[in-house]
Amino acid sequence: MAKYLVIVESPAKVKTIKKFLGSNYEVMASQGHIRDLPKSQLGVDVDNDYEPKYITIRGKGDILAALRKEAKKADKVYLATDPDREGEAISWHLAKALKLEDKDIYRITFNEITKNAVKTSIKNARKIDMNLVDAQQSRRVLDRMVGYRISPLLWAKIKRGLSAGRVQSVALRIICDREDEINSFIPDEYWTIDADVNIKGEKNTVKAKFYGDENGKIDVKNGEQAEKIIEEVKKSDFSVESVKHGEKIKKVPLAFTTSTLQQEAAKQLNFATQKTMRLAQQLYEGVDIAGRGTIGIITYLRTDSTRIADEAVAAAAQYIGEQYGEEYVGTVHDTKEKKKIQDAHEAIRPTDISLSPAIIKDSLSRDQFRLYQLIWKRFTASQMSPAIYETASVKIAAGKYRFSVSASKIKFDGFLSVYKDDDEKSENKALIHGISEESQVSLADVKGEQHFTQPPAHFTEASLVKQLEELGIGRPSTYAPTITTIIARHYVAKENKNLYVTELGEAVNNIMKKAFPTIVDVNFTANMETLLDSVGEGKVKWKEVIRNFYPDLDEAVKLAEKELENVKIEDEVTDVICDKCGRNMVIKYGPHGKFLGCPGFPECHNTKPYLEKIGVTCPKCGKDIVLKKTKKGRRYFGCENNPECDFMSWQKPVSKKCPKCGGYMVEKGNKIACADETCGYIEAKTEKKEDK
Repeated sequence: MAKYLVIVESPAKVKTIKKFLGSNYEVMASQGHIRDLPKSQLGVDVDNDYEPKYITIRGKGDILAALRKEAKKADKVYLATDPDREGEAISWHLAKALKLEDKDIYRITFNEITKNAVKTSIKNARKIDMNLVDAQQSRRVLDRMVGYRISPLLWAKIKRGLSAGRVQSVALRIICDREDEINSFIPDEYWTIDADVNIKGEKNTVKAKFYGDENGKIDVKNGEQAEKIIEEVKKSDFSVESVKHGEKIKKVPLAFTTSTLQQEAAKQLNFATQKTMRLAQQLYEGVDIAGRGTIGIITYLRTDSTRIADEAVAAAAQYIGEQYGEEYVGTVHDTKEKKKIQDAHEAIRPTDISLSPAIIKDSLSRDQFRLYQLIWKRFTASQMSPAIYETASVKIAAGKYRFSVSASKIKFDGFLSVYKDDDEKSENKALIHGISEESQVSLADVKGEQHFTQPPAHFTEASLVKQLEELGIGRPSTYAPTITTIIARHYVAKENKNLYVTELGEAVNNIMKKAFPTIVDVNFTANMETLLDSVGEGKVKWKEVIRNFYPDLDEAVKLAEKELENVKIEDEVTDVICDKCGRNMVIKYGPHGKFLGCPGFPECHNTKPYLEKIGVTCPKCGKDIVLKKTKKGRRYFGCENNPECDFMSWQKPVSKKCPKCGGYMVEKGNKIACADETCGYIEAKTEKKEDK
């Protein structure tokens, strides 16, 4: 009969850990949290120093009963939930729910699910770290306060079922701000000039890029300037002014954190953040490897540390030396961790570097294999030598003007033998040794090309994760659920990897900015994260954070309730007649924005798309331009006569024609500009009073 009980979070770990520990241990799963704040109410007693009211989660009663039964029989109960704040809190809730005395609590953590790690953790059992528990409690309570106090206001103002969240509202604002930047962006014209140069002794011409003149760099702003330079260059003699040879060292990449794994998996494998986390969880919890049984093949997946355990560094050095050669073994490098990192964690790495992707390919699904291969290659590369390039920088004189040629060639591939970036290119290789200041050069051809500066790119899931991390908003465990939530709520639409704000998202963001500017303030949220980390470090009491936060939130909610009462939106009646019951249809908000609904609902279920006219005629056919949406909810402007007329614009057209070329113009922030970039006409927008 089992003397010891080990409680883990996930059922997937039970079998693996039971096999490591043997017959004296019973292993059971809590299946995540067993207690939480109630769904039906705020669940925080604001009159009793913000004491949380925890209840058993619905559906978890049987699990809890089974755990209690086993706990009574056991000599010791080991709480082996995940090694992070959330896991610490789950252990604390388990201890409370199972009525374990303080002396009977044995908290164990392991960063990887391997026999050695699990057995070592049993020997190093400790008490529950209340600082980590309080850090999770404070986050949970803050999130609950924001969600439960603000969401009803969004229901009253826009539609039922919407939600606001402490991190999700800031993420939405970041995407909205980027959208505004893109919409108000006015491109600048610039030109590049390339010369194809013959070098005596070389078979092929070499492309040299225009740099400037003998006094320094020149930016070419327009076609006239480019044409003038080209004409002068054609008449000039060419010569090699200088050749500089050198070496460039390409540093090894660091092993993955949660954020960098999500970014690279999106870039290289086209995985959504949620998919990456799901697959990584499977690799961490254990997969059945032929000949080895079920083992965890990567370390814990929620981490912002790039630290590597000494044993893993030593194992990697031995493996790399044997497989690639001693010159490929890297020196130990300092990763200079940021302050916020919980250094108990490691970077994400394979639990055993000798389990190369090729060896275990047949034991993994296609997507598991691709993610494991990415993690394995990145970790292995992080422990290897840097790559070394030979470089050559050539300056070519053409009269008073100067052209430049840069070239590089790999001298020692180092970590690149395992892990290559997409942008790994090597041009003009022949130039490295084939040119000197005595080389004879002549012009074969010279061309100018017009370009326009580009607006900032729309966020993708990967670039949003990067931005959230850089701003200090959210933590490794929150990135994927935050993005999933704003897409599921239809605040943001995902098309071809890019994230676009929907009309609904815009409406929610505008209310949040107006009524709760602090909640959606990037700096405030980042400072709050730092404060919450201080709770985890034992420097700040968690109730202190809540006491300072809640009164301001309460005041803002009450003020917003008063203001929103005065501007309560009634359904706007239109002149469109319901063809089923004859009533005038009204404008409603749905998951994808506005639509026409019959006011006779629920007797009449008739709905129609709402085509909002913007008061501008189509430049192609003269019919009205209307605001439309893609299937995913992204806004654009199109002709009401579609599909006969195919006019569409992402920017809002205006009625004024371009005085320079006669084309249509569009709004760009506080300016209006010709839709034809090559025309380039811009003027200030004249403000007109709008009914709010």
